[in-house]
Amino acid sequence: MTDHILEIIENQKIAPDVFEMELACPEAPEAPGQFVDIAVPGFYLRRPFSVADYEDGVLRIVYKTVGSGTKEMSAFHAGGRLNTIFYLGNGYDISKAGGDIYVVGGGLGIPPLYYLTKKLREAGREVTAVLGFNTSSEIFYKDDFEALGARTVITTADGSAGTGGFVTAAMPERCDYVFSCGPQAMLRAVYDRAADGQFSFEARMGCGFGVCMGCSVKTKNGPKRICKDGPVFGRSEIIWPTQE
Repeated sequence: MTDHILEIIENQKIAPDVFEMELACPEAPEAPGQFVDIAVPGFYLRRPFSVADYEDGVLRIVYKTVGSGTKEMSAFHAGGRLNTIFYLGNGYDISKAGGDIYVVGGGLGIPPLYYLTKKLREAGREVTAVLGFNTSSEIFYKDDFEALGARTVITTADGSAGTGGFVTAAMPERCDYVFSCGPQAMLRAVYDRAADGQFSFEARMGCGFGVCMGCSVKTKNGPKRICKDGPVFGRSEIIWPTQE
């Protein structure tokens, strides 16, 4: 693994407790859904962040201030430098998608789906994006998805904007192909609506590149590490915790 020192271009708040950071980066990801590991000065473990976008040498990530490390990040200014390892994990394979395509995300699972949607649209695919939030004040990236030409549907758990309820409230009973990212409970519900698809899982990570084995999960193809073998897994290989 090689460390890279990346310069911060911009770090701005885009929703309550949610920030978007742009970094000058010389290399593009191999696939949407990959992530980077960022060292925050004063903290032992790196923080993993999905790639929200990459274009013209600019890497974009989105993060939420949920602890002291991300709170520290929210105070970083343009011109600062971050020690970063990139790009980690296996991303989405858009060549496998067929039929009507849905990208479905909740909260901080939405950013990697933006870069995925961009790549799908560049490949000439029609996309329906279902973006789930708890309430209207938390909504971000709606305009960004619409600018890509995706049919964009917002859901809010409290019904304050878009379709009331969870993301499945805006999905048909059966979808041909689904790309999804978000909390496990959401992924499980989306899984039941998908004839086929790819799902990106979240996990606490120690190393982020497969050495510590701390994020291992059972799959139908044997144990897999979310950070190294994932975070994206095909629908056919997923074993949910209630299954044996």
